[in-house]
Amino acid sequence: MKIVVAETSVIIRSGLASVLKRIPNLNAQPVEIGSPESLSHYMQMHTPDIVIANPTFGGWFDLLAFKASHERAASTRFMALVCSVIDQNVLKAYDGHFSICDDTDAISEHISRLLHTGDEEEDTGGADVLSQREKEIITCVVKGMTNKAIADKLFLSIHTIITHRRNIARKLQIHSPAGLTIYAIVNKLVALEDIKL
Repeated sequence: MKIVVAETSVIIRSGLASVLKRIPNLNAQPVEIGSPESLSHYMQMHTPDIVIANPTFGGWFDLLAFKASHERAASTRFMALVCSVIDQNVLKAYDGHFSICDDTDAISEHISRLLHTGDEEEDTGGADVLSQREKEIITCVVKGMTNKAIADKLFLSIHTIITHRRNIARKLQIHSPAGLTIYAIVNKLVALEDIKL
């Protein structure tokens, strides 16, 4: 899969390219591009599957104008790489987005969701849309563990746990530990006797 990483910062660009290569089942062939002119040149000769671009790429990256001026862009999906606070209306032009603070699991999930948009996957039950890591975190939350305790147990940072919990709430539309407890019992993630009362 050809994925273009369009970002002026070499550290961010190369770091994301490295992360993309490590995502299992993605078979990513990242191409690093450091300027809007280089991206324009590349798109005249190639049709990547995905372009991951910072919305502030080159000062300001006008995605709609870019798509209008490049016919190959019609079959390419565009994801925003959010590196700073950005107007949510800007992100509406993109097919998806993720944050520079997201971990590998979250990035993988965003790309997978982008690639499967419109598939019947959307209609499956909630347990199927969660990663194994998210299921582990739900189990820990239901058992009454704090974010710090979960982070220590799973050898992750507290920030990563918070990001996972935010993703879980968004996916399941469940925003309370009580709701997660019911979800975990119904989907057999925990046994009734494992729940801390």
